Amino acid sequence: MGGHCAGASRGWRPRPAPPRPDPPRLAAPWRCARPRAAGAPCSGLACCSSGTPSPRKCDVLNRGFSGYNTRWAKIILPRLIRKGSSLDIPVAVTIFFGANDSALKDENPKQHIPLEEYAANLKSMVQYLKSVDVPENRVILITPTPLCETAWEEQCIIQGCKLNRLNSVVGEYANACLQVAQDCGTDVLDLWTLMQDSQDFSSYLSDGLHLSPKGNEFLFSHLWPLIEKKVSSLPLLLPYWRDVAEAKPELSLLGDGDH
Repeated sequence: MGGHCAGASRGWRPRPAPPRPDPPRLAAPWRCARPRAAGAPCSGLACCSSGTPSPRKCDVLNRGFSGYNTRWAKIILPRLIRKGSSLDIPVAVTIFFGANDSALKDENPKQHIPLEEYAANLKSMVQYLKSVDVPENRVILITPTPLCETAWEEQCIIQGCKLNRLNSVVGEYANACLQVAQDCGTDVLDLWTLMQDSQDFSSYLSDGLHLSPKGNEFLFSHLWPLIEKKVSSLPLLLPYWRDVAEAKPELSLLGDGDH
């Protein structure tokens, strides 16, 4: 989900010229961020990059819960993001659910959530965030990824069960996520469609369901532009390395040398 950055630390003054931007770095999954950051809580599957392109603006907070569905996430969300000072308000919150909700009821009743409830739970989370001063324009909904049924069925057989998900059903939950985003006025990342635009999306999934390293990079490459819009105007809390005073670095790093 999301995060926030609210101003600079004591004694910090903006540099006369904008510092050089850091290049994007792709690595292990990251999820969200908050104070002096961009972020918030998230859900079951892996998300983006551990190296956010704005490391001096944002702290990225991972709030992913493997196996969770929206019914459980709605319950715990108030424990993760609460109303606080302006420094505690996330600047960007990603909500990434649907892979578990869309599990077939007959084969996986514990994780399955009916389609209508899934949509209602997403709306409830967006409404809760608004109640704690995280407006809709800071929220990004992410649809579930497509399912590679052949690969996932192999995993199910290994676990001694039948195929418990279908890509066509996942698509219904992805469409519901898109509709919630439209109804609530949030941004949305349609992974279900984007990944299938490729000739073969199986390389994005490690086992037919969960994201592979390549899948995480794919997600990051499409998610970062949405987050960047929300964090681009935030001030840097530390200078670009070339701008650090060589003789007395504390003058650059601590602000006016008064610490």
